[in-house]
Amino acid sequence: MNNKIILFILTRLLAVESVIIALSGFISIFYGEQDYYYFFLSAAIGLAISLLIYPFVRNSKKSLGKREGYVVVSFTWLIFSLFGALPFYLSGAIPNYAGAFFETMSGFTTTGASVLNDIESLSHGLLFWRSITQWLGGMGIIVMALAILPILGIGGMQLFVAEVPGPTPDKLHPRIKGTAKRLWGIYILLTLLETIFLVFGGMSIFDAINHSFTTMATGGYSTKQLSIAYYHSPYIEYVISVFMFLAGMNFTLSFFALKLDFKKIIRNEEFKWYFVGTMFATVLIAFFLVINQNIGVEKAFRDSLFQVVSIITTTGFATADYMLWPPFVIVILFMLMFIGGSAGSTGGGPKVIRVMLLLKNSYYEFKRMMHPKAIIPVRLNKHAVDPKIIANIQAFMVVYIVVFVIGTIIMSSLGLDLDTAMGAVIATLGNIGPGIAGVGPVNNFHQIPELGKWFLSFLMMIGRLELFTVLVLFTPVFWKK
Repeated sequence: MNNKIILFILTRLLAVESVIIALSGFISIFYGEQDYYYFFLSAAIGLAISLLIYPFVRNSKKSLGKREGYVVVSFTWLIFSLFGALPFYLSGAIPNYAGAFFETMSGFTTTGASVLNDIESLSHGLLFWRSITQWLGGMGIIVMALAILPILGIGGMQLFVAEVPGPTPDKLHPRIKGTAKRLWGIYILLTLLETIFLVFGGMSIFDAINHSFTTMATGGYSTKQLSIAYYHSPYIEYVISVFMFLAGMNFTLSFFALKLDFKKIIRNEEFKWYFVGTMFATVLIAFFLVINQNIGVEKAFRDSLFQVVSIITTTGFATADYMLWPPFVIVILFMLMFIGGSAGSTGGGPKVIRVMLLLKNSYYEFKRMMHPKAIIPVRLNKHAVDPKIIANIQAFMVVYIVVFVIGTIIMSSLGLDLDTAMGAVIATLGNIGPGIAGVGPVNNFHQIPELGKWFLSFLMMIGRLELFTVLVLFTPVFWKK
């Protein structure tokens, strides 16, 4: 294990985070707020630690293997959350460090679960920092670093594979650095477009920027305690619904759309499942809302569309309290929490492609039983899928369910009722944000015990990094020479 190169990269990334924290301090200065001091103090602490370690590792051997890649990615997300919590904690906005860490980890992992009961009381600087943690985490801290830091060009593929969601990471350029730049270019463009549309809808520029950050990151942090319901605007709800859906798509498809190559999008199987599944759930839920809630068709469709897209993309925005909807509808939404967005998107969860290939393989297993000598491969976009990928997906889903069950048991042991424990675990493991019962859309995680906040923060991190990247660090074989 090349420990020096690991520390070298981590100190460089900590310096980058410190600069971004300081930028949030200037936002507070711009709005005439006095908490800028805490941002600059937090940034100074991060920079000081980075500079103290740097001389000891600057001459490290510039080689990065797969094991170092997993360590760098896992510790990057941990360190970013540890230091990113300082502005919340030092300013007193979140007086408990466990809560500040939870809020920050929820930001970077784009979970959107919060411990805050009065979001509007935060300064503009804290609101901006809260939103930008999600925007940075949405596309990926390492992907950002690959685009801007030359040193991460060494071993870049190991870092890219360890962080980017999905069973098979897509490359838009022969070089990983080129892929990272293109992904961030698309990300920035969509963020700017949404900001413009939201400003036209009556949002202030500050709110529009923040909501665009958290929409494209599928994060769900809002500058308002009531989330998007605060605005009472069908236009804003439809705009955010569209951009949540785009953020839940594979960004490779967005790249093809910019090149006007729509055939590749239409022929993509994962996109078909994602689109059809979203529309089917939307229409089904809208139908039950019209029957049971005594509301108009347009209102039922809009509420259903917004909430379905928000949950399947793991964004977590809310325009209604879906816990007041019929039980059958709540069950559908809970099932959507186990799907997530597309591979290569900013969405969390197991991902549509995994669910799709798992269902396909299960269906083909019936055929194999009837024709034991036949070779019946699972196909994706008319190409046979490597059996190793199918095995990886099966292992992932088993581990995902096991972690969900163990997590529910642990949270129940801390005093939560079963529904709330299940909701809290799937909301954090799937990076969704709101769950069900006591952590539903009108509640938050403030009442969770301190130990529970630390545990749920861990679930957020392993969920964002797709389980294996982090969990492999706890296996003896990883540390053997």
